[in-house]
Amino acid sequence: MTSLQPTESTDVVLVGAGIMSATLATLLNDLQPEWKLTVLERLDAAGLESSNAWNNAGTGHSALCELNYAPQAADGTVSATKALNINEQFQITRQLWSSLVENGTLGDPKTFINSVPHISMVFGEDHANYLRARYDAFKPNKLFERMEFTEDREQIAQWAPLTMHGRGAGRVAATFAPEGTDVDFGSLTNQLLRHLGGRNVSIQYGQQVTTLHRQSDGSWLVSVKDRLNRDNDRVIRAKFVFLGAGGGALPLLQKSGIKEAQGYGGFPVSGLFLRNVDPTVTSQHNAKVYGQASVGAPPMSVPHLDTRYVDGERAIMFGPYGGFRPNFLKQGSLLDLPRSVRAHNLYPMTRAGMANLDLVKYLLGELTKTRSQRIEALHEYYPTAQESQWELIEAGQRVQVMKKDKAKGGVLQFGTELVTSADGSIGALLGASPGASTAVPIMLNLLSKCFPSKMSEWEPRIKELIPAYGVKLNDNPQLADEIMGHTASVLGIK
Repeated sequence: MTSLQPTESTDVVLVGAGIMSATLATLLNDLQPEWKLTVLERLDAAGLESSNAWNNAGTGHSALCELNYAPQAADGTVSATKALNINEQFQITRQLWSSLVENGTLGDPKTFINSVPHISMVFGEDHANYLRARYDAFKPNKLFERMEFTEDREQIAQWAPLTMHGRGAGRVAATFAPEGTDVDFGSLTNQLLRHLGGRNVSIQYGQQVTTLHRQSDGSWLVSVKDRLNRDNDRVIRAKFVFLGAGGGALPLLQKSGIKEAQGYGGFPVSGLFLRNVDPTVTSQHNAKVYGQASVGAPPMSVPHLDTRYVDGERAIMFGPYGGFRPNFLKQGSLLDLPRSVRAHNLYPMTRAGMANLDLVKYLLGELTKTRSQRIEALHEYYPTAQESQWELIEAGQRVQVMKKDKAKGGVLQFGTELVTSADGSIGALLGASPGASTAVPIMLNLLSKCFPSKMSEWEPRIKELIPAYGVKLNDNPQLADEIMGHTASVLGIK
């Protein structure tokens, strides 16, 4: 790029054509239809990285089965607070999806969401005692009132037959949540973007954002490389920029130069899954069965035996098996991690790394696993699994947030983090799980942070799309029944 003279202008640039940008563009186009939006994606189609169905677990994260959202305290008690917050967020997401199905933005719900019960399953005395304590903490809450707990093997076999066939002796405990779902975020992303095409929204593929320059009037000059035709390289002037490029958001946030980006780093974690598409097997399992993470394992590495619906076909995945590659995107560069190190984040990253040596040990152990060892891990959840029926596939890259911490110097944070400039002219989403499932509340949070003066104007329409916006359903049982019943009916789920 030889010149920083803009060749075109737009109101909003959204970097990355994944579920986050698709959600934000959908909201902005509805709330402010006269604004011109430009979506820039470096690959040749939408949703090919973290939003792709095979690159994530598609859980429809509502904290029904993910045990890492409810850690046990030293005194043995379990708090439902974090899990409730995540479930509340997913209810917001469900409300928007329901509205979009009703107004024709989204097609047949079965193309992106299906009923798949969520099960937590643990083995041994300590884990079983923990799961019972978790159930006791969850059950009194409205959002978890349908959860069941059992240690009866016949009951577990009815919920998830494959997990009990051929299982040896030992204590087994499980919880069952019938309202769980499986979500194809790749399909959802593509449906949202297809609807936006031609509605004052330009969606451009093969376009890589290389640099960002802030102007004195608060606008941004966005340098774009056309990966298909370098003659089309250009600079776009935008009033607002959203960096929703998954792991690729961090390098661009650093290039923005905003002070809010100081101290942020990222640690990439890759993953592998075993996949089975044999109908004789997949027809016997309709559940997402989550277990306990290994010591030192990151939250998204919790073992799970998952039913998936992708392109209308049913499959079972098991994993993930953790790994490490220094690239921030699956189709990124091996230099992503070293290039991200700056003077301002070196100390926080070092401190975070030293405090998470168990994670390093875990990843090293995962990297050296043989196929037979991976199958052995599968057998813990599916004892009679036949090795020949499973293929190993590579999942998407997840870049965990590393940031400054006053007490510890630096911390490794699991989850998502929204970083915005003081003037609200740029926002970036960093991190991973629960990610896609909470895209709607995250993007609503972004709107409130970056467009505070517009929120009072937008709120009536937001409440039309999301009737319980601003309300905790768990604290309003009657409204919860009404809202959850309606969204379940529209989306065709339990």
